[in-house]
Amino acid sequence: MTEIALTLTDAHASTARRARRQRLQDAAFRNATLAFALLVLLILGGVMVSLIDGALPALRTFGLGFVGTEVWNPVSEQFGALAPIYGTLVTSVIAMAVGIPVSFGIALFITEMCPAWLKRPLGVAIELLAGIPSIIYGIWGLFVFAPFMQSTVQPFLIATLGQIPGLDNLFMGPPYGIGILTAGLILGIMVLPFITSITRDVFETVPPMVRESAYGLGATTWEVVWNVVLPYTRTGVVGGVMLGLGRALGETMAVTFVIGNAHRISSSILAPGTTISASIANEFTEAVGDVYTSSLVALGLILFMITFTVLSIAKLMLLRLQRKAGV
Repeated sequence: MTEIALTLTDAHASTARRARRQRLQDAAFRNATLAFALLVLLILGGVMVSLIDGALPALRTFGLGFVGTEVWNPVSEQFGALAPIYGTLVTSVIAMAVGIPVSFGIALFITEMCPAWLKRPLGVAIELLAGIPSIIYGIWGLFVFAPFMQSTVQPFLIATLGQIPGLDNLFMGPPYGIGILTAGLILGIMVLPFITSITRDVFETVPPMVRESAYGLGATTWEVVWNVVLPYTRTGVVGGVMLGLGRALGETMAVTFVIGNAHRISSSILAPGTTISASIANEFTEAVGDVYTSSLVALGLILFMITFTVLSIAKLMLLRLQRKAGV
């Protein structure tokens, strides 16, 4: 009996030591992950503080007029962010107008109509498209796409849409090849794999029973997509679009190659322009003087705020989709 009691005591002691060790390991793991999370917040806060500190001289000099002024003259040290903001927003809108329909079409084909043998290779190809460096897009856009736009697309737009009252201002001027429209189309190609991948993933979260029930009631493929798939996944679809928009807003090198880098606002989308990221990339190494450098940092602060807001909204939407799928 004494030996049995000692054995039980040793077993209880070993179990207690094991439980204590596991608690210590869990606590260490929890504290380490908490430190990593706080480190991310610390880095994000540091970036914000650095941008605000660097932008203060320009904001003190120009005030809120910095956002609403078009002039950008390094010689007289007069700077305004309106032209880069305008170019950033317009090119992003063009990119979304091109990327969203094409991405939806690809995602719907893969999830609803694609043969089984083609589904995986096509999905992998779309994901690999996202891995192409942006400078490659820029070089291709400058040497291949821009000449094509100059010789065919832009003359056609000028001769057709440019003759319609109300649209003539959007498509007037000589066909430069480069410009806001070209940059927007390049961005549309670049955001396509991001929106397609996310849209395809959320389309696949629709339970097969829901699709089969709709088909069983006699619905066509279009009716299933419009009345079942899109309503079920609308939050995730919007989240994917927002992530694509964030990518378009912050793109630098590809846009710098094909937008023309002109600090002016033109009513024609065929004319050269600039974006916030392109302005910073082109001029930061040549900035002389505190006000000039601070103005470029202020542009970065504006872009950071815009992109951070877009990505935050997208993340909240994706979290809502995950909770819905979990339920």
